[in-house]
Amino acid sequence: MQFHTRRKHMIDFLFPVALFFVFALSALTVILIAARIYQSTTENSSLNYTSRTSLSYISEKVHQNDLNGAITLGSFDGCDALIIKQSVGEDIYYTYIYADNNELKELFIKDGAFANAASGHKILDIQDFSIEQISDNLLKFSCTDRNNQTASSIIGIRSM
Repeated sequence: MQFHTRRKHMIDFLFPVALFFVFALSALTVILIAARIYQSTTENSSLNYTSRTSLSYISEKVHQNDLNGAITLGSFDGCDALIIKQSVGEDIYYTYIYADNNELKELFIKDGAFANAASGHKILDIQDFSIEQISDNLLKFSCTDRNNQTASSIIGIRSM
């Protein structure tokens, strides 16, 4: 009785190695594509955060205080500002929202108190902020963040 021994061919070694490299290359490609998608998603989210968050904040402030002409546009220490007048007890306070040194700031002070633009509380880092009165009861706010992404919002004032 004679046993047949199987001869080893080079293909018996090359096929599993080639299959492994195809699998590894495919896995690496999928990981790189997923990383690029994640990176672009986080960048877009970050870009939207700054400009749109500032406008949402201003919009909410306007809607909260839209009573009896309390919302006006003006100037504070040389900066264009949204001015919100509030009565607390018998005292009158003003909230100023303005841009100073590439920062969106808010300042809440009592009527007659002295303050300058540097005294405000920083809300967000921005590049540019503008306020425009479109009509008697419409205000347009535009905010440009540090990445030159600009967002605008038009807010209706009911009490003007």
